[in-house]
Amino acid sequence: MIEEMRLRDLGVIADATLPMGPGFTAITGETGAGKTMVVTGLGLLMGQRADSGTVRSGASQAVVEGVWNVPSAGAVADRVHDAGGDLEPAGDERGELYLSRTIAAEGRSRAAVGGRSAPAGVLVDLASLLVAVHGQTDQLRLKSQVAQRDALDRFGGDRVRDALAVYRTAYEEWTTTDRELGKLVAERDARADEAERLRAALSEIEAVAPEEGEDTRLAERAERLANAEQLRESALVAREALSSEEGTADVSALLGDAARALDRAADPALEQIGSQIADLSYRASDLAVELSSYLADLDEQGPQELAAVEERRAAIADLVRAHGSLDEALALLETGSARLAELDDDGERVTRLANRRDAARTELDAAAERLSAERRSAAESLGARVTDELHALAMPDATLVVEVTSGAESAHGHDEISFLLAPHPGAAPRPVAKGASGGELSRVMLAIEVVVAATDPVPTFIFDEVDAGIGGAAAIEVGRRLAKLAESSQVIAVTHLAQVAAFASNHLSVVKSSDGSITASSVTRLAGEAREAEMARLLSGLADSDAALSHARELLSLRAAE
Repeated sequence: MIEEMRLRDLGVIADATLPMGPGFTAITGETGAGKTMVVTGLGLLMGQRADSGTVRSGASQAVVEGVWNVPSAGAVADRVHDAGGDLEPAGDERGELYLSRTIAAEGRSRAAVGGRSAPAGVLVDLASLLVAVHGQTDQLRLKSQVAQRDALDRFGGDRVRDALAVYRTAYEEWTTTDRELGKLVAERDARADEAERLRAALSEIEAVAPEEGEDTRLAERAERLANAEQLRESALVAREALSSEEGTADVSALLGDAARALDRAADPALEQIGSQIADLSYRASDLAVELSSYLADLDEQGPQELAAVEERRAAIADLVRAHGSLDEALALLETGSARLAELDDDGERVTRLANRRDAARTELDAAAERLSAERRSAAESLGARVTDELHALAMPDATLVVEVTSGAESAHGHDEISFLLAPHPGAAPRPVAKGASGGELSRVMLAIEVVVAATDPVPTFIFDEVDAGIGGAAAIEVGRRLAKLAESSQVIAVTHLAQVAAFASNHLSVVKSSDGSITASSVTRLAGEAREAEMARLLSGLADSDAALSHARELLSLRAAE
């Protein structure tokens, strides 16, 4: 419920505070005074697109602030907390929610939810939980089958809601399975080609059977084999220098002579040096043995091994060219078998998916039939109740028929919903889009909201000139119905009819003033004589007309008598 709204520099309104509260609030005022700015302000708090043209001339920005009284736990509180905002405690398990919207003259817009900045999308989410707005465009929207289906589903309550939830689950399962099956069948040839290519690639890799890092090792081996003679000569010279097999002087012999010479010395210092020289002699001998082994290995390798190594390198190079690197070829060998098994399973997958799709289709058809049955039951009751409301809204001979027929399948079912209006007995029911005038459409919309609110209440209804195109007795009944709707929901109505405003429990007047250069409007709560004068103005255009004042008092007495 909206407790209060404040508008600053919005359109012609310089600064106005609108006390709302429970029940039925009527907003009246002269043409051009800024009544529509009230609805515009509410729309901004509900996340509607901001227009810099609504900023008051000469002002740098327009500000709209609203205070809502909401349950301290539930969907609204959860969304506020998700946005980082908070509710102010208001007692009795309720809280106050502060919303604001600022529109700069250059076009920027900022929103705040529960004291925290938030995207306008959060306001849109909250609007779906807090408010239902009805204006001239909404009357036109009522002509669409989508709006008519939504109204019927709301009226159907939990039974339709549950059936629709089951249907949507079945619909999602069927569409997902059908899409997956269609894709699999459409890509079957491509997948078969992929399987053939993968099978051939795995066979080539398995035939070579490469090892990780083998290409690097083979390159090193080939380099050694290609330079075998040069390596043999170098190793032979080094070994002869360390330990000659030809009997010539070598490092080992010289080190041995040096060690023996110092071993005979009687000086401890020379003995230590001699010990170190002996160690060098042993190390030289070990290195000579290693060089001999290296030379023996070179003798065994020969040209035949070089040819085998180059052949192996060529086979691995083919794999590298085909797959980018040896590591990628080895990775394909590791994962390719699983992918090949998946591709080879296409036939069985098609069968499994086809069976699953058929089962989903059966469940979907059953869910659709249940949904249609619930809608047909709700449609009969909705038509009868709305017809009763229309009789009370000065359409005593009108009948509303809610028709449910089979149509195109969608996520909402396969029903087409049509609201048909027969304005008098004997007339064939016609779609409201064709058979209802503007005034009749206003009353049909109001009748539907009154009936639907009994099963699916909305916290706040906002009506922007719902009385357009009507007057007299019909207007009185519209006011009476708005008052009835206000028994279960907050109702805010912008109206130009005294017959409607008479039934409000809270009457606000938008008053325009001008100093000759600037026009500004303010909002006043009316009571007593001030309200009677405004009612008289609405009736005749003359606030001080005795006849109009008498009529105004008579209208106000209607509400008091009920």
